[in-house]
Amino acid sequence: MGFLLIILLVLLLWITIDLHLGNKKRKQASSSQLEMSGKATFIGDGDDFFRKLLHDVDAAVQEIQMMFYIFRDDDTGQLVIDHLCKKATSGVQVYLLVDYGGSHGLKKATINKMRSCGIHFSYSRKISFPKLFTSLNERNHRKITVIDGRIGYVGGFNVGNEYAGKDPKFGYWRDYHLRLTGEAVKGLQDQFLLDWKENHPISIESSVSPVLQKGDEAIAFHITNGTDVEEAFVSYINQATTSIKIGTPYYIPGQTVQTSLLRALKCGVSVQIILPMRADHPLVKEASYPYLVELIKAGCEVYQYMNGFYHAKVMVIDDTFCDIGTANFDQRSFHINGEINCLLHSSNFVSEIKEVIKKDLLQSERLDLTRLQDRTIGNRMLAPIARLFSPFL
Repeated sequence: MGFLLIILLVLLLWITIDLHLGNKKRKQASSSQLEMSGKATFIGDGDDFFRKLLHDVDAAVQEIQMMFYIFRDDDTGQLVIDHLCKKATSGVQVYLLVDYGGSHGLKKATINKMRSCGIHFSYSRKISFPKLFTSLNERNHRKITVIDGRIGYVGGFNVGNEYAGKDPKFGYWRDYHLRLTGEAVKGLQDQFLLDWKENHPISIESSVSPVLQKGDEAIAFHITNGTDVEEAFVSYINQATTSIKIGTPYYIPGQTVQTSLLRALKCGVSVQIILPMRADHPLVKEASYPYLVELIKAGCEVYQYMNGFYHAKVMVIDDTFCDIGTANFDQRSFHINGEINCLLHSSNFVSEIKEVIKKDLLQSERLDLTRLQDRTIGNRMLAPIARLFSPFL
């Protein structure tokens, strides 16, 4: 009994030191913001996303660079792999980088299939010793595709049946993604090459460097690795004078962002938040409830999307700019994950996204205070536990 207790204490000490050092290192990490221009096309439907993506893949003549947090070994994943293999065997250089934690379900046979047809495959952020728990916790949550250096994709969609709306558990999958052209594509390509270099013993230099035209839309990328997302979101919220619209699958913001939203509400700013009706991870809804009760009491409108699963990551400030990318409103995106968000200031694009959100609100049900306060005793007991574990959800 005494020996087991010593083992347990040593394990707890290891975990504590490991996570502490990892957190300290992330706080010292730098983020980057790239100011560019180009043309952004909004994609919100899974069928539309995969149709456009695979059309561009099929048209590639030189190079495809693709990175996803989740890449499933299912029908949708195999479909994408088949298209990539076809291009690789035709002589196109194809690079696929997937997060180890999010995509560990890929079978060895599938990986061998990709490599045998010429795809350069690698995992991002593999688990390593002695920082076992830090490496297990830190994930690359970015989703980037660059085709021939001319077309780029970034946003919330991953590769799997659920994202194509083919998983009966979730039904229709609502997400926000961008197809980019113009000089902004170079920003995506540069980040892909950095992520590949970080996680692969052999760094690569892109063989494609086309002359990219400046676009009419100002586009900025906010690229982070466990730092500065929270600060950026607070800055955006503090700039609002009339309205803030937020879409996120998880609302576990921590006190800093929560305080900023409460301050905005007190100043008369309209705040609307869209969340999914159903959760795709344990405890995330329970962790969000105390925050939502506080916001609703202060006048915030909180909606739950009813037409399937809502996975969008978006924030629109007044009529000024919008943020679409990979970061959620949760502690993992704020302080742990690698993320990439796209800021767009074009008045036409901001208006388009506000119309998209308006349509999503019509397919949502407003969450009222009574329903939140009438939760079961068991649910109320889970809330503080869920909040305690919120950095790991």
